[in-house]
Amino acid sequence: MLLVLFLPWPATAQWKVLDVKTKINMRAVHAISPSICWIGGSNGTILKTTDAGHTWQTYKVAGADSMDFRDIHAFDKQNAIAMSAGESEKGKARIYRTADGGESWSLVYQTTQNGVFLDGIDFWDKNKGICLGDPVQGKLFILLTEDGGKSWTALPSEKRPAALPGEACYAASGTSILATGKSSVYIGTGGSKMARVFRSEDYGQTWQVSETPLAAGPTSGIFGLRFWSKKNGMAVGGDYKRTTDSTKNVLITNDGGASWELSSMTKPAGLKECVDVYHKTNATWNGDTQIRSDNYALVASGPSGSSFSLDRGKSWHSLGKEGFHALSFAGNVGYAVGANGLIGKIDRISTKNKKRKLVIVEE
Repeated sequence: MLLVLFLPWPATAQWKVLDVKTKINMRAVHAISPSICWIGGSNGTILKTTDAGHTWQTYKVAGADSMDFRDIHAFDKQNAIAMSAGESEKGKARIYRTADGGESWSLVYQTTQNGVFLDGIDFWDKNKGICLGDPVQGKLFILLTEDGGKSWTALPSEKRPAALPGEACYAASGTSILATGKSSVYIGTGGSKMARVFRSEDYGQTWQVSETPLAAGPTSGIFGLRFWSKKNGMAVGGDYKRTTDSTKNVLITNDGGASWELSSMTKPAGLKECVDVYHKTNATWNGDTQIRSDNYALVASGPSGSSFSLDRGKSWHSLGKEGFHALSFAGNVGYAVGANGLIGKIDRISTKNKKRKLVIVEE
């Protein structure tokens, strides 16, 4: 008997690994256009390309040799903000700003307050931004800026959201905080008995919190978040001590973050530190293109490799086993970074159903 099966032909895509002649560890990346990308790394190092990754400029921030830049936010090829993750008591809780393309950097924030550990930064526009830190005296540490990061003000303690015992945010790649829309912001946590998502709709002035079914503990929880519309978003995570653990690590929300459903496991399995959106558009994308169900993909990355989904996180395809800690897409072009100078670039992910493959089984 001949049994004829029609099986989906798997979608394919691949990162191109770039040789940038450095061995620094990198966990911060921000692509602001297909050709302009900024990267933050260890030893006070910043990298930038303005020609789509063909060449890279390397900058050393003066007085920051011991800083580990875990998050970076750029406005254009001249202006950018770099955040150092480290113990404040050792002088490593710092934020720097450049206005001349990285040639010089100004120290715009520093604190030695006991317990402060900065985790990530993000901006709603060229002026309003937010910086997140681990809980201090039982409440998340939050800084705000209204002048493009030139100055920062701590949110008063009475306005900061309360944390559970042991609850914290992950500074692995600066992706546990997401500013989106006109005034919304989301924070993903772990470290305690449950993984939670904090959300604010008024620039961080007031907060609500939602419990999620993602596994959490001292080394596990939510690491990254991304929304592709006002109501629809995703959170990814896992355990940084068990980076290949085969358990579900994807959360989905359809109500703006009020509730979250445990959806699926990425392929390859294991910790995912961030998630972003690939848009099937050309290099003129400016961030305003309408996202339709057939022209975007969700991409997640972590130490065990990266994955992409064409069905809003229900199923996943492998993008390779390169251990990228962070990624950033501008339209159809994405950049990803990892340890020992690892940088990847991708500019094509098929968002169409492939022709089905004919399989003949003889019995």
